[in-house]
Amino acid sequence: MKNNRKNKVWIYSEATLPTGFGEFKVIVFHNNIDNKEHLAVVRGDIENGENVPVRIHSECLTSEVFGSLKCDCKEQLDSALRFIAEEGRGIVIYMRQEGRGIGLGNKIRAYALQEMGFDTVQANHQLGFPDDLRRYDIAAEMLNIMGVKSIRLLTNNPRKIRAMQEQGISVIERVPIEMKPNAVNEFYLRTKTRKSGHLLHFLPAPLEHERIIEN
Repeated sequence: MKNNRKNKVWIYSEATLPTGFGEFKVIVFHNNIDNKEHLAVVRGDIENGENVPVRIHSECLTSEVFGSLKCDCKEQLDSALRFIAEEGRGIVIYMRQEGRGIGLGNKIRAYALQEMGFDTVQANHQLGFPDDLRRYDIAAEMLNIMGVKSIRLLTNNPRKIRAMQEQGISVIERVPIEMKPNAVNEFYLRTKTRKSGHLLHFLPAPLEHERIIEN
């Protein structure tokens, strides 16, 4: 693995990480772009850099630590780790981009707006933010440092595919990572499909008020 301190992104530390999904290696990256610590959780041999299963996952404290039902983030993370363990090789890139990049405090402010009837996109706009502030150039550079050239990307988000391709990472396959909705997050997932272009095919027919909006 290349590790040039002159790069904007560099390896800071790494160690073995035993998990409920098997043994992984965790690599912590530092950078001088957003100055956050991002992680790569690696399983198996990725040295040839080709066709590597990859999940680019953004931090979600409320779901992953406290079990919030408002999104499907923890389920997606667990599913990605399980998939990579079963494949025998792969990487979860864990990006510290809470709340689609607006930060934890603003994410909770957005939650409060959602309680008033705004959807997740509208709530961001009410706070003065775009739909999504996440960036993927750092993730691409992390993959470059690990020698990854082509990936099977576990995602429902076409934006991630475009972002990887724009950064020179070849996406040879999109692997869907769809979670069954619950009564709390179904409207959130519908909004991701309708307004953010996420590729979700498991949702039942639109609710009546959504038909009115779309018509």
